[in-house]
This record gives sequence, structure tokens and C-alpha cells, in this order.
Amino acid sequence: MMRIGGHFHSDHPLDDAVACGAKIAQFFLGDPQGWKGPVIPGGAPGALRDAYAAAGVDVYIHAPYVLNVASANNRIRIPSRKLLGQHLKAAASIGAQGLIVHGGHVTAGVDPTVGVANWVKAVEQIERPLPLLIENTAGGDGAMARKLEAVARLWEGIGSAADGGGEVGFCLDTCHANSAGIDLADAVDRVKAVTGRIDLVHCNNSRDAFDSGADRHANFESGTIDPEALLAVVRAAGAPVVCETPEAGLAGDIAWLRDRVG
Repeated sequence: MMRIGGHFHSDHPLDDAVACGAKIAQFFLGDPQGWKGPVIPGGAPGALRDAYAAAGVDVYIHAPYVLNVASANNRIRIPSRKLLGQHLKAAASIGAQGLIVHGGHVTAGVDPTVGVANWVKAVEQIERPLPLLIENTAGGDGAMARKLEAVARLWEGIGSAADGGGEVGFCLDTCHANSAGIDLADAVDRVKAVTGRIDLVHCNNSRDAFDSGADRHANFESGTIDPEALLAVVRAAGAPVVCETPEAGLAGDIAWLRDRVG
């Protein structure tokens, strides 16, 4: 049975997950726009791990949005690398299945291969006690994981890295892919041809048009993507699914998906 859940923003994501029948709870360990280290809810990793296990709910942690290990700017790249390592350790301590991080970007005028080289250094230097899942992004000319050509370049670089210990996987976000101009009809096959894997699907509709470059999630029935196209991606990927749709309709989206593939 496919594991389906959601991203929860409250202080009690387990309660939210149980209330809507979700089998996955994804959440942040702190401010997604901040640089402070991760904070374990309740302060007791073992107790939190046991509570989720008892409820039969898997945990995925999303790294802060500000992290950018690809950056050529030392003041961004070095703190990003440090904070990423901290979040990996914290996520592992509560029994998370994986830590999701955006691919990052380089600024205008910087060769994207510089960003790839910085990713290689991160993979080689950061201990990964659980899978690190790189997520495709919606916009930005210097993005490391927006277009499939960029993902291929990044994956080739990561594949050449000396083993830093632990897995590097891929998280496919449907809203981001649509906004990046990737046709969802064959997105799974094309992504797997590049990465060899899809470890997690972020199943989200979009408020914006195809190839818009915009990252604005929508509930399944109110976005610009045909919900059946989202369903087809989920079925083809065969991976656990997290819905990151707006909170007002999140429980309904989880139920809609569960009724069809769960």
C-alpha cells in the first residue's frame, strides 16, 4: 500500500496526520526562512521517534529554504553546508525516512558547473545518516535542479563524488516540474532516466501556467494541472507521496489521492 501524507505546519504534526488518516508527516525543524539550528519538538528525539512509530506514521523533514550549498558566495555556501549537516543528524535522531533539500542555485554570471562542484564538495564532506533527497525547483536560470538538463548535470557530478557515506536520492515535485516546463505526462520516465530513482513525490497542483517559473502550490481541484495528471505521476513513480497543498484543502487532497491509489 502506497504511503500518502502531507506537510504540516502546526506544532503537532503527528496529531494533524492522525486526524486526516495520513501515513506520512513532513515538517520543518525550525523556521524555514531562518539560519538557526534544528529544534526537536518536545526536545526528546527518542520519545518523538517512538510516538510516530506507534502511530504508524512515517516522518520526512524538509530542510530550510534558505540553504544553498551550490552558491559561489562563501557567506551562504559554508553556513548552508553546516546547517544541512545539522538537519541531517537531527532528522535521523527522530527516525525520519529522509531529509528533503532544494537543489539551490548560482547567481547570474556564475557558471552552473561551479554550483555542481560545490554540491560535490557537500556530498563528500557531509555525513548522511539518512537519505538526502534533492528536490527539483520551479524557477531561476541558475538553478541546479530546475530543467532536466540541469538535473542531469548535477547528478553526473554527484555520481563522481567520493562516497561521503549515505544515500543521495531525488524528490519530484509536480508543481515545480510543471512550472519548470517539464511535461508531467512523461516526467517520471525522464527523471528516472537521469537519476535512476524517485524516492519521494511532492504531489502539488499549481496556481500558475506551464513553464511559468512560479512556485505557488494549489489544491488538487483548484489548480491549473489536471488532477488526473497528478494521479498518473504518483502511480508511475511508485514512491511515497507528500501533499504540500494549501492547508484549507490538504486533508481533502490526501483523501482524494488515498481513495485512488492508497
